[in-house]
Amino acid sequence: MAARRRRNAETPATGAPGEGAVLPADLELQDLYGAFAAHGLDDDDLDDAAVLVPPVTLPSEPELAERAKAVPMLAWALKLARWTAPHRAVDEFGDLTGPDRAPAARLLGLAPEQGDAPEEAVVEAMRAWSLACDLDLVELGTTAAGEHVAIPGPDLEPAEAGDADTVLELWLTAAGIVRELAAEADSPELEPAEDAAEADEDGLNEVEDARDEAAELLDEALQVLYETTAFAEPGNETVPLGVLAALLVVPEGEEPSDELLGDITDVMVALDPMLADLAELGLLEYRPIDPELFDEEEGGEDERSAGAEPAELDEAESARFGMVRLTPLGQYGIRQWLLEDGYDAPLVGDLARGDAAGLLRGVSEAANVLPEEELKVWVAGREPVAAARELLAAARGTDAYAPMRRLLCHSALSLLGAPAEPAVREVLDDPELGGGARAWLVSLGVTDVPVPDRAMALWTVVDAFAAQLLDTGGDPDLLRDLVVELPVTADPVGYFGELWRVEHPYTADVLEAVGELHPDRAVAKEARKAAFKARSQG
Repeated sequence: MAARRRRNAETPATGAPGEGAVLPADLELQDLYGAFAAHGLDDDDLDDAAVLVPPVTLPSEPELAERAKAVPMLAWALKLARWTAPHRAVDEFGDLTGPDRAPAARLLGLAPEQGDAPEEAVVEAMRAWSLACDLDLVELGTTAAGEHVAIPGPDLEPAEAGDADTVLELWLTAAGIVRELAAEADSPELEPAEDAAEADEDGLNEVEDARDEAAELLDEALQVLYETTAFAEPGNETVPLGVLAALLVVPEGEEPSDELLGDITDVMVALDPMLADLAELGLLEYRPIDPELFDEEEGGEDERSAGAEPAELDEAESARFGMVRLTPLGQYGIRQWLLEDGYDAPLVGDLARGDAAGLLRGVSEAANVLPEEELKVWVAGREPVAAARELLAAARGTDAYAPMRRLLCHSALSLLGAPAEPAVREVLDDPELGGGARAWLVSLGVTDVPVPDRAMALWTVVDAFAAQLLDTGGDPDLLRDLVVELPVTADPVGYFGELWRVEHPYTADVLEAVGELHPDRAVAKEARKAAFKARSQG
């Protein structure tokens, strides 16, 4: 799928889809994923945040296959393929012959058993037959007598038996075909040319450009739907078509101008038939734009623009402008396309399949991950004490990601709750884990927690601040409150005189952040001096 071309402001802002037209992938990376690699780590990918794909949760493949078989167009194709057994006559183009077309429509329940089959029913049946041929559910050949016939293809029986791999491959192929056809643009009106060959070439180029532009727009829209669905609360996955168009058109952080409102309307009108085509394959649920809206506008009965919904519109009235919801099948299909194009498109729980060491390392190092979701999947069903011991052991270390692992360990322990207390008490004297363990017990309301010695307390301050540096990517707005809370104002010289001597790989980074962000100039100056000493110490 093509990377999105949305016009972005220079400095991304935070927001929710539909509020100020902000794309999820345009938000600051740390606001979305909470895992920002820094401090000499490999962060090349972070410069291209717009192509990071958030993790999604999908049903099992057997369940997805059942949903795919229930899609009418695919179900009809399977039914027609079975109908060809042992063979059925076709014309030289592989289409059903005239006498078989009405019976095919009746077979699919599109026409009454008695009387003539309506033309639209026959057309639908022929579309289903064409899909069956495209999917090789039927094979075309010629008899010894020279007759053209169709027979069931090799994938028919496993598909009918519900083989998940076969069904999903068939559905994905069908979705790709419809996706391609949906983006077919009508040939633009050609300017007359004296040279017929030149006119043909120019016309072909215009058609190809229009088709490419439509395909790119559809790809962008599908990727935005994929992202908004990934971040949506359950039950809130439906997106108004106007919001989807705005996400594609309006530069983030700006209000739509009159010109942009026109662009939004144009995008809505362009997407409307393409989304309707994809809905036929179950990739999404779509309520198209009410065509009467355009009649009302032309007749002067309603001055509302399809791209600018008045605030007073109620839910039913707003739905007339189009509503779209990506289905689980749609998420599956778009994810497969993203993977085919080389994108990293993870599933929620991918990092939670192994032990605690793999979990904490994977979540710390991954750019497109939802940490809380991964931790929830990992702790679910585990015995709390054993799980806590495994997490604490995995949190040790002095490498560049270690502070993040300890931060994640703390979050996972919070999910395990009070039953994990015995394992946490076992590390109270651990120089790397003891400070955090004490803080965790205090947060539970435990009253007999021993006070850490000075060295442990200072080391824990540096470690906790380092974790926030990694988690926020050094975002000043997110770190400023943490800086102000440091107990330094009474004696900054003495405090920083101790802090710069702490043997932690992030000591200098923490002091530099305090020196840049602390509102008290005297405190900030002492922090910068201490950072220099820490750097000099190496």
